[in-house]
Amino acid sequence: MLRVYFDNAATTPISEEVIDAMLPVLRGQYGNPSSIHAEGRSVRAVVESARKIVAQCIGASTAEIFFTSGGTESNNMAIKCAVRDLGVRRIISSPTEHHCGLHAIETVEKNNGVEVVWLPVDHLGHIDMAVLEKNLSDSTGIKTLVSLMHANNEIGTMTDLQQVSQLCRQYGALFHTDTVQTIGHFPINVQQTPVNFLSGAAHKFHGPKGVGFIYINQESPIKPFIDGGAQERNMRGGTENVYGIVGLAKALELASAEMGERTAHIIEVRNYLKERLLETFDDISFNGDYDGKCLYTVLNVSFPPSPKNELLLLSLDIAGVSASGGSACSSGAEKGSHVLTAIGAAPERKSIRFSFSHYNTREEVDFVIEKLKSILPERVMIESMAAK
Repeated sequence: MLRVYFDNAATTPISEEVIDAMLPVLRGQYGNPSSIHAEGRSVRAVVESARKIVAQCIGASTAEIFFTSGGTESNNMAIKCAVRDLGVRRIISSPTEHHCGLHAIETVEKNNGVEVVWLPVDHLGHIDMAVLEKNLSDSTGIKTLVSLMHANNEIGTMTDLQQVSQLCRQYGALFHTDTVQTIGHFPINVQQTPVNFLSGAAHKFHGPKGVGFIYINQESPIKPFIDGGAQERNMRGGTENVYGIVGLAKALELASAEMGERTAHIIEVRNYLKERLLETFDDISFNGDYDGKCLYTVLNVSFPPSPKNELLLLSLDIAGVSASGGSACSSGAEKGSHVLTAIGAAPERKSIRFSFSHYNTREEVDFVIEKLKSILPERVMIESMAAK
């Protein structure tokens, strides 16, 4: 059975070039990078080469890049260690953050007594910059961390990192940004847009799962989040995921080199799906700032109320289409999307997130439309009715 994959915001298929880069290490370089013998030194060189590639891709120094198990660990490390080690007593964030950020913030609020300010978001998912500035100006004398995603993983709405960075520097706040959805898809340079902490994960840009990195500005020294040995320059205990690190670096190198070509292709496919949906079905709308400051790899589609809505995602899966769901309400086993709730999405509508990679095609979009036509009622053609 033919299947099409439109859930790239959840994870991307690993590219063949990345697999090819990992295989020699898997097969022949088995040494522990902490060992001082020849096998260990060989693997250590591989890890440091990968670190250099990642640093170059985001304009950082190699001393500021630390490999982790992924975005969740990196976000937890930045938030919790900023509280523990840098004296943060106030965190400003958004209710539409990824759960790993939200839950980490809730944990330090509960366990450490940190004050938390949740910024309001508009119906497109944008934070109110004026409210952010007001809260920063009111934080004088209170060590503050601003923690905001670069792009929302559900609706794609983007935050202006440059503007937030400038406000944080103006008012002396630390800035952590979750760039898991945007690394490899947008040019990011920490020299041009200073941040204290930045998170990334390989499997979002066609690398392997279970590996990521955190950028830690040298001016924000924190202590280890995971204690153990002296790995990652005493910053993260545990034997390094060497094969994953090699794959991460290769995937990011390719994504950075091919960014322009990939971006143009993905935007074309995304726009084609949007056009086909609007011309085929009635009352289609889209969540987030889909035609403005948005993550071009995501299109969150809002379908009108229908008896078939509850099973729409499952019906698509059975038909061979992989996508993600979200609902502003809580019904049955589906807890609902905190993001859609925060932006005031109508609870009676059904939202499906289609997310794209450069491997997707227009033909796959046609496949999705045909499957949707077999599930949902098509647009009523007024011209045809008038002719009759």
